[in-house]
Formats: sequence, C-alpha cells, structure tokens
Amino acid sequence: MHFPELKDFILNRMRMSHIYQPLMLITLLKEGGVGSIETISKELLTEDKSQQEYYGNITKNMVGRVLKNHGIVQKNGESFKLIDYETYTADQRIELIQICQEKLNEYIEKRGKRIFEHRRKSAGYISGSIRYNVLKDAKFRCELCGVSADTKALEVDHIIPRNKGGTDDISNLQALCYSCNAMKRDKDSTDFRKVKESYEFREEGCLFCEIQKERIVDEDDLCYVIRDGFPVTNLHTLIIPKYHSSKLNQLPISFATSLMNTIYTLTGPIEEAVGATATTIAFNNGSAAGQEVPHVHCHIIPRFEQDGGKSVHSIVENPSPPSADLSNIVLSIKNLI
Repeated sequence: MHFPELKDFILNRMRMSHIYQPLMLITLLKEGGVGSIETISKELLTEDKSQQEYYGNITKNMVGRVLKNHGIVQKNGESFKLIDYETYTADQRIELIQICQEKLNEYIEKRGKRIFEHRRKSAGYISGSIRYNVLKDAKFRCELCGVSADTKALEVDHIIPRNKGGTDDISNLQALCYSCNAMKRDKDSTDFRKVKESYEFREEGCLFCEIQKERIVDEDDLCYVIRDGFPVTNLHTLIIPKYHSSKLNQLPISFATSLMNTIYTLTGPIEEAVGATATTIAFNNGSAAGQEVPHVHCHIIPRFEQDGGKSVHSIVENPSPPSADLSNIVLSIKNLI
C-alpha cells in the first residue's frame, strides 16, 4: 500500500478495539518494513499496561520482598536499590550478571515450559463470540472486584480450572480482571458470578436508595453521581454506591472499587470545570463523623484559594489520645506495603 493510502487508512478507516494496530505499524516502520512475530509481540508488551501492572505486582510483592528479606535490596518508594552496588567493580558486576544468567539458563532447562504455566492455563482458545457473551453477561465488569473493562483488561476465567476437569462451556466461564484472575489461580473453583446479585441490594426508606432520577448526573451499574443538595462550593458532588451500606468498610469490594475509580475519573474534570485549584475528597464514615444519611457516599468538593475552608485536621476539636494499639496497626500496614 502506498503512502497516501496507508495514511488515509490510519487517519480515517482504522477501527480500533485495542492499541495493537498502530503499535504493529510503528514496529514495522521502525524495523525497515519487516518484523518478526516475536519483535512485534515484544513491542505490544511494552505498551500493555495490564501486563506491566501484573509483573509490577510480582516485583513488588514477590521477588522484591524475597530479596528485601535477604538484605539484598531495599525499597525506596516505587524503586528498588541493590544494597552496596557502588562498592562493586565493573568486573564484579559482569561476573554477577554471568552467574545470574547461568542460574536462569539452568532453571529454564530444568523447568521448560512449566515456568509460565500459570499464565498459559487460561490461554486456551475461547472463541470471540463466547468471550463476548461472557463479558456481556458480566456487564463488561470483573465479577469479583467490579472494575470496568474500560479501566482494566478483562480475562475469561474457567470457574472450575481445566486441571480440575473444567470445560470450555460458557456455563464454566466468568469475567475477571487480570489482577483478580491472577489471585484466583488454578486451585480455586469459586463462582463469582453471584456477586452481580448484590447489585440490586437496596433498603426501603433510604434517601439514597430511592434517589430521584432527575438528581442523577451520571451513573453506571454500581454508582450514582449527583450534586450535593446543600453544596459548600460550586459543583460539590456526591458519588453514591447503589448497594446499600452505611459505612465504607462494610461495602462489597466490587462497589468499593467502582467508587474509587469514579472518584479518580471525576476529580480532575470537576476541578477544571470550575477553575478550582484543589479538591477535598471526604467520607463521613458513621454518625460520629457527621454522616447524616446512613448510606455510604463520597464528597468531592472543589477548593479555591481564600475560600475560607480548612483541612481535615480542623474537623475534630477535642482529639482523643492515640490508642496503645496504634503502633501495631502501623506495623501491620507497613508489612502490607
């Protein structure tokens, strides 16, 4: 195809359902017009955020933690530092790399294809039509955490894993995001499709369960967005899970995930719409915190210079002394990071 036709295809006729077409063309253009499948697939991988996050979690929570516990690396924010690296000579670094490569080759030779078996288990052929129907039945959301396919890549999971006799029949398939699917692995036969039943849980007489439709600015399967009835600033917005729960920590994970995703998505546009320079994002989580409607909801409050408002540290006038258990709680949180 000549330049004008290819340019026209890219600009006007390329119909994209994912990032792959332009990435493949970029690779071919950079590689002199010819690229091996391996080369193209590697280029796709560099832009696949789902795979990057998958291996990022492995780095942070598995291999990084093991090496940290052995005193080999230390974690600094989003980076790992090899302890005493600066004391190694160039020859010592080369020698260590060679030793690592030998260990790697030895392991690969011993284990072969089993190394990535956990990733291949779900890689069997599922037809496009079946995959579409599984995702459609799930309303294009992870059936465990509720995240939308627009936010995180969804995979078709075998409820009963293949290695336990599970089939490729649609009755044995469910939609999970890659994070939940990785956690489920091939030893768990939990059917998460029942989570959708909780989407309809409401409580009679609850102001937010019976919200007037004309107040709804936006919504999805899990959350409403409305303007606060008594706004403290322009575009003071509430995000309300459809599931009835009085407190955030009692909310099912699918709704909590959707709630946080919605907060993340709306905060910037709300600030921009009113020219705000900051935002207060707050939950009154229980009556002692000032919650008036016993249905969990988040306030997004645009803030401005000289608006007279204060920070969350000014909310409590008579703070209680720290609990004796606070240090243990902090230690537990640090161990999770």
